[in-house]
Amino acid sequence: MGGIINAIEISSRGLSAQRSKMNAIAQNMANAETTETAEGGPYRRKQVIISEDTNTRSFSNVLGKASTNLARTHSGHRTGNSLSAQNKTESTSVDHREIEDSMDNFRLVHDPNHPNADEDGFVKMPNIDVITEMVDMMTASRAYEANTAVISAAKKMANDAMDI
Repeated sequence: MGGIINAIEISSRGLSAQRSKMNAIAQNMANAETTETAEGGPYRRKQVIISEDTNTRSFSNVLGKASTNLARTHSGHRTGNSLSAQNKTESTSVDHREIEDSMDNFRLVHDPNHPNADEDGFVKMPNIDVITEMVDMMTASRAYEANTAVISAAKKMANDAMDI
């Protein structure tokens, strides 16, 4: 049952990370034309940095041990050393709390009538490409859906196990 709980916990962290990404994308799209912020200057694109939680095992370590366990066979059967039985308390997770501003250059648009135009008539616009934001939003949405599917499958497995 611990493996099912771990799967739900990992997927819930993934849901939270993808929700953070979608919130940042929505903020970026809402400010795609903002040329003046409270800090001064144009709006800077926000990026959510998703990284491995250093308090847990890395995915490559988990994968390495799983492939080693699968390689240990006798007469075509596994020896019974499964990854979840071997390391019940260790899991891989993400830490998504870091949001940083993109340091890409601002776009220059020639608009001499704009109130923020310089002496040559150019306006610094946010470093946001709406097409890129849409692609990122679709990717985050698909990852969110995948994590909900994992949670649903884990719940179904737990319910099926209770019926046995």
